[in-house]
Amino acid sequence: MSTHPHLAGAALASAAGVLRPDWADPQREAAFGRWLSGLQAAHGLQPATLRLASADASFRRYLRIDADAGDSRIIMDAPPDREDCRPFERVASLMAQAGLNVPQVLACDLTQGFMLLSDLGPQTMMQAIAPASAQANLGLYLKAVDALLAWQLASREQVLPAYDAALLHRELRLFPDWYLTRHRGIAVDGALGSSLDQTFDLIVRENLSSPSVYVHRDFMPRNLMLPLPGETRLGVLDFQDAVYGPITYDIASLMRDAFLSWEEDFVLDVTIRYWERAGAAGLPVGSDFGAFYRAVEWMGLQRHLKVAGIFARLTLRDGKPPYLADTPRFIQYIRATAARYRELKPLLRLVDKVEGVQEAGGFAFGRV
Repeated sequence: MSTHPHLAGAALASAAGVLRPDWADPQREAAFGRWLSGLQAAHGLQPATLRLASADASFRRYLRIDADAGDSRIIMDAPPDREDCRPFERVASLMAQAGLNVPQVLACDLTQGFMLLSDLGPQTMMQAIAPASAQANLGLYLKAVDALLAWQLASREQVLPAYDAALLHRELRLFPDWYLTRHRGIAVDGALGSSLDQTFDLIVRENLSSPSVYVHRDFMPRNLMLPLPGETRLGVLDFQDAVYGPITYDIASLMRDAFLSWEEDFVLDVTIRYWERAGAAGLPVGSDFGAFYRAVEWMGLQRHLKVAGIFARLTLRDGKPPYLADTPRFIQYIRATAARYRELKPLLRLVDKVEGVQEAGGFAFGRV
């Protein structure tokens, strides 16, 4: 669900301070009302309690509604002209079969883009993290590793879309197209365009040298939920874009987060623990941790370049400026990896020039 704290325009506040859903399209509001009425009796729903649960970087949003049993449900509102609910339903089934704690699809109207889901609770892993003390969060991160291993161990070929060279390249293009050209006003052509193309080719070759497994594609603390009473597993959300691709992707996402940075000793600690457990479980992570960590860094680089472009696009095209405030974190990640590998020095020089950074003799991974 890639939730973000800034929900302006997504809801209207009631007198009691509860965020009530705001509908820009009266016809969609009416369709939703009819759909919800048809479910009310069978699921014991209380329409008067409907409120906003979260919004994300896409055109989806999530509503929470109370039930007669004393608990609550989640409703996905995904306009069918902008979003497709079918991947969510398909991946939710795959993850449940793999033993993950994911929302159960209780009812859905794929044509209209409405889904009624079980509620995994109100608190994300991100909200429970103690940012001042990395080791205090080790238990949470190991629970995340549990979920990741279960997901990867269920992998089968030709079930999910391939995270292939074409898709990796398409994602990388978001950086020059949206971050450099439209956000920074830099013309990416000539020698600069050629240099970026060569760097992107190198990154994709490195990424695809890793074995493939199921990839969540946004595996981070904001998309993991603290267990409800009686449950020990973290809940997993925002999985509808899952693919079959490099085994390095999700651990890179987890430890190089979009909204939180750790010192490298903690990143290494969790990554080593993941690598040891993955290897013991028979996953193809190799016998050399140094080689695996290099592959994780290069995979993270692809993700960070992509997300910098996405965050610029969210601001410039979609009117969601709060995301751009997190871009410096991604620039820091990009610089850290580019500074570590000689083949990436042209990328480091470009980013330093764009960001007005004076190249120093050394570079720390460090926090932002």
